[in-house]
Amino acid sequence: MKVVNIDPVSRLEGHGKVSLHLDGDGQVSEARFHVTQFRGFEAFCQGRPMEEMPIITQRICGICPVSHQLASAKACDAILGVEIPETARLLRELLHMGQYIQSHALHFFYLASPDLLLGWNADPAVRNVVGVIANFPEAAKQGVGLRKFGQEIIKALAGKKVHPPFAIPGGVSDPLLPQDRERILAGFGQAHQACQTGLELLKGWLEKNVDQAREFANFESMYAGLVDDQGRSNFYHGRMRMVDAGGKPVVEFDPADYLEHIGEHVEPWSYMKFPFYKAKGYPEGIYRVGPLGRLNSADGLSTPLAAAELKNFRSLTADGLKGSSLLYHYARLIELLYALERAEEILSQEGICRREVRLTTRPQNDQGVGVIEAPRGTLIHHYWVDDKGAIEKVNLIVATGHNNLAMNRAVGLVAKRYLNPSSLAEENLNRIEGAIRCYDPCLSCATHALGQMPLKVEWFDSGGRLVHELRRG
Repeated sequence: MKVVNIDPVSRLEGHGKVSLHLDGDGQVSEARFHVTQFRGFEAFCQGRPMEEMPIITQRICGICPVSHQLASAKACDAILGVEIPETARLLRELLHMGQYIQSHALHFFYLASPDLLLGWNADPAVRNVVGVIANFPEAAKQGVGLRKFGQEIIKALAGKKVHPPFAIPGGVSDPLLPQDRERILAGFGQAHQACQTGLELLKGWLEKNVDQAREFANFESMYAGLVDDQGRSNFYHGRMRMVDAGGKPVVEFDPADYLEHIGEHVEPWSYMKFPFYKAKGYPEGIYRVGPLGRLNSADGLSTPLAAAELKNFRSLTADGLKGSSLLYHYARLIELLYALERAEEILSQEGICRREVRLTTRPQNDQGVGVIEAPRGTLIHHYWVDDKGAIEKVNLIVATGHNNLAMNRAVGLVAKRYLNPSSLAEENLNRIEGAIRCYDPCLSCATHALGQMPLKVEWFDSGGRLVHELRRG
């Protein structure tokens, strides 16, 4: 057997590599996406006071701190046994929308668009955000501004853009000031323009490359996400819904009962676990979360512009594209539009600056589960505490983990479709990386380690000898 390694995978958050295993005829027989970091948060949180968890766990990542803080605070609310004040709930959701705006803008304009706008075969030296700036200066400028706008929402609520101390057990730390509310509201015009620019670029690319989208890591799976009582996607709260490849409901449950429905498999070649739907077993219980998972599992979206764009998305995916991994990019931009609309709705509500934003009480329960839809997908925080509220046990399942099976499936399909046994063309190796980038994985969230994202590809001969190795970083 011959093995090719891609190490590191680039334009991702975290550390990982891809190994491609070739048979005696030089054809790809197996592909694996290895996550090489290790996260120890479940262990070193033991013994800490429950109140510290929203601050501690948001340090899992510098890209997704808001997501972890909110899931953690919701788990602590469950331990306290309280329903937080309505103003506090809205402010948490507003913080969440700021995270969506900055994260989705970052992924499309900085990480994904170089492949789409510059081409898979562009010079790697310019196939990045610098190349996008050089070739699409106005779009790049708008993308930078859009991400900044999302960060400004976070800063207005929490005082800083990264690792903000805001969501706490029982509510939030501070009310929203009226002057900050007005300042944020003034920025939505430009933000919507930037989002539309991204949508036009993506839809223009899809129109010209629909055949590529149809063949690029397009496979059937289940899809999952939180939905409200009308079946619409809800990023902050709701019931967990799984549907099959055709959109037919498979199961819907209270996310606090996730252990009854979701199992985790361990493979010896990756530090990241492989969640699966228990009723179907491993690996048949593969499901996808994140933008594509949410849109495919929900009945609709609650804001008008995003709902209209979703109709266009569904007319496109009805033509054999529903399972295409490249459709994650389109779904992500629709969610970006939704986040802008929802944030504006929240800020326009009367009473959003009320000062009743926190409840205090003693712990009422010995465990609590907090679940939200992080930008990358469903995020689960589960804590067990003693009678004083000290953490005894922690379980975290992050969005990237849910998609682990899907990312490995995508890597294998792209490798088998594009890799020529006689050629290691850089553009085809980049396509393999691009299959992973569709899912916008955050490997630091999944395993947690410091450092830059490396990529390694190894080729092994039929005897298992390493014959060629490529490294990046």
